[in-house]
Amino acid sequence: MLLSGKPEASVAAALEPGLCDLASRYPDRSHASHYLREVPVYADRPRAVFGAWYEFFPRSTGADGKPGTFADAETFLPYIESLGFDIVYLPPIHPIGRTGRKGPNNVVSTNPDDLGSPWAIGSREGGHKSIHPALGTTEDFAHFKEAAEERGLEVALDLAFQCSPDHPYIREHPEWFSWRPDGTLKTAENPPKRYDDIVNFDFLGPARESLWAELKSIVLFWIEQGVRIFRVDNPHTKPLPFWIWLIRQVQDVHPDVLFLAEAFTRPKMMKALAKAGFTQSYTYFTWRVFKQEIQDYLVELTQGPVAEYMRGNLWPNTPDILSDFLQQGGPPAFRIRLALAATLSPSYGIYSGYEWCEARAIPQTEEYLDSEKYQLRPWEIGSPDNISAYVSRINQIRRGNRSLQLYRNLRFYQADNDQVLFYGKKCPDGSNPLLIAVSLDPFSKQEVLLHIPLGDLGLGSEETFQVHELIKDGRALWRGPRAQVTLTPENPVAIWSVHRFARRENSFDYFD
Repeated sequence: MLLSGKPEASVAAALEPGLCDLASRYPDRSHASHYLREVPVYADRPRAVFGAWYEFFPRSTGADGKPGTFADAETFLPYIESLGFDIVYLPPIHPIGRTGRKGPNNVVSTNPDDLGSPWAIGSREGGHKSIHPALGTTEDFAHFKEAAEERGLEVALDLAFQCSPDHPYIREHPEWFSWRPDGTLKTAENPPKRYDDIVNFDFLGPARESLWAELKSIVLFWIEQGVRIFRVDNPHTKPLPFWIWLIRQVQDVHPDVLFLAEAFTRPKMMKALAKAGFTQSYTYFTWRVFKQEIQDYLVELTQGPVAEYMRGNLWPNTPDILSDFLQQGGPPAFRIRLALAATLSPSYGIYSGYEWCEARAIPQTEEYLDSEKYQLRPWEIGSPDNISAYVSRINQIRRGNRSLQLYRNLRFYQADNDQVLFYGKKCPDGSNPLLIAVSLDPFSKQEVLLHIPLGDLGLGSEETFQVHELIKDGRALWRGPRAQVTLTPENPVAIWSVHRFARRENSFDYFD
């Protein structure tokens, strides 16, 4: 009878706080059902969803052509902080083998002074629990990590379960490795790539129990050193049961540890790794450059069933990948891809050199010329083509807008130009609405008519509203469902914060 009166009074009665509290405490279970399976739910810390990664090689921070140390790398941290990044990711910091060592541009080394690839882990100086003597000691690493944390930067390490032919494991535990019938070790492969300086573990061999236990101890060792984020190298070349076991073993004891899968492989395997427990995954974003393919792919990642178990971390470049778009497009291309990565997903990263628009590649490849993987590449922070200020501004906008820190709130809208991508984000309660337009053309000016999603913004068809363009800090009043916008190679991106506009006695009031 309480709810049988006028609709307004009935709704008010139904929402009365005391009644709501009783209904919550004593719910009607008469129509309840049970799912046939018990589904585990894992709650990750916020960094699992939101973070900006910066990758750099500590050995390239030295002076006078000498390899850098952790102390040298510390001097680089204020610069990274000024760019607005959250995570400092270091490639492997372990001793590097000599057998098959690579020289400049991935040739087999004939020079004893060549440094080799950090991913060829292990030498007589030690293995996965050791630090390359040229970088310093475990105490030096601890000091570097503390210096980073004082600047709000968390250190992530590369986790590469592979060995140089000189790794102590091979002498101490030959049963852990894959051997050919002629008695030689199998070198590693990630088709179409082959690695002369790296050999494989036999993950499913007779000695797998002791091998898996040792690999787990490597992760626990670095956790003891204070590391809580691992970027995992080529996880798709290892068996899924191993990852299911390892990640669960680690996170049951250390639930704050995060694992990023560097798996540029088939979609089915990428999804399987996410289901196996990886916190985040690299994606195909690097190769999605046209409007429809970007839109389709990001819808799949952030709005489809995949979003239930896989978080994409978008990287415009890596030490292994310098895309053709970046090679050809100059600084505008670097601005475009940075803004897309940083606003389409709450987690993204760049490899150092990106902000200086480094685009020199080995012809007809996506490989950097004179790649830092094989030699020192001291960077000139003040180079004339740098977009460091732009990177800093984009990261500042990300930190200042909650809607850019969420993963599943991306929505695409209509833009009457195939060279312009138009999308938006807002918080679940409707606050902090943002509209973003990105030109995909690094060479020409693009005029575009944007179709404003007034309904999504809670605005009427004839309502005047204010937009605040966050990159250039410009304001304008818009009205109606369409807006004409110009994007140029110099300014290819616009990010608008949308505010309702109200007039009160000849004055104006702005509010979210």
